[in-house]
Amino acid sequence: MDTYRRGSTTPSNASFSGTNGVCLMRSSWKEDQYSSFIDFISTFLSANSFRLNFVPIAPDFIFNCGGLSVAFIFVTNWDCNNVAPIFNKVQQLKAQFSRFYVVITLPGKEEMDSFIDSYFKFGMVIGKPTFVPVKDLEMGFEKMVKIAHSSGVYKQEGIEEKFKAERRQLVQGMNFYLKVVTSIPDIDNHDANTLSQAIGSVQAIAKASKEQILENTDLSTDKADMVSRFLRDPKFFLSPKIN
Repeated sequence: MDTYRRGSTTPSNASFSGTNGVCLMRSSWKEDQYSSFIDFISTFLSANSFRLNFVPIAPDFIFNCGGLSVAFIFVTNWDCNNVAPIFNKVQQLKAQFSRFYVVITLPGKEEMDSFIDSYFKFGMVIGKPTFVPVKDLEMGFEKMVKIAHSSGVYKQEGIEEKFKAERRQLVQGMNFYLKVVTSIPDIDNHDANTLSQAIGSVQAIAKASKEQILENTDLSTDKADMVSRFLRDPKFFLSPKIN
C-alpha cells in the first residue's frame, strides 16, 4: 500500500459518468483524507463504472445502486482515546437509514481491542448497524463498494422475480382467455387473438355487438354473429351444440 500524505485534494466538482450507480461522498470527510487516497477512490469507482459526487451529507458515503441507497460511516483513523464521537454518530444515523454500515480501519491489535471494548461499552447491538473492521484503507473502500453493489443486485433480482411472476400471470390469463373464447363454435386461436387485440377482455367481447365485431376484426359475418349470440345469450351458450 502506498503511504498516503495529507495535503492537496481533488477538485470539489470531480465526477465521471458511470452505469453501476452513484457514490456520494461527504465533502468534509474528503478534506480530512490523504489526497492519494481520494485519487485511489476516484480511480476505483471509475474502473467499476460508478459516478462520484462530493456533497454535504450526514454519512460519509451514500451509494445508490439499482435504485437502492446504502449509507456508510468510514472511520479511517481509529483514535483509541476518542471513540465517543464515532458511536454517537452511529446512534444518530442508524435510525435514518434502513441500510447502514460502519467501516472501521483497525491496522493493529491495540486498535482492535479498543474497538471491541468500545463496541460493548456503548451498547451496540450486533447487526444494528453492521460494523466492518478492515486492515487498511483500500480494503475498507473496496468492501463498501461490494456491499453497495451486491445490495443493488439483490434488489434488481427481486424486481426481476416480480416481473417474471407478473408475466406468468399474464400467460395464465391469456391461456384462460383462449380457452373461453375458443369454446365458441367455429372460433379458433387466430379469431380469439384478433378479438383480444381489437375488442379486449372476455367481458368486453360479451358486450360488443355483431356490428362492432365486424367493424373491428376480420371475422366473417357468421362468426361475428356466433360470438355475439354465444356470449350474450345464456340460453344459447348453455344449450347443447351440434357442429
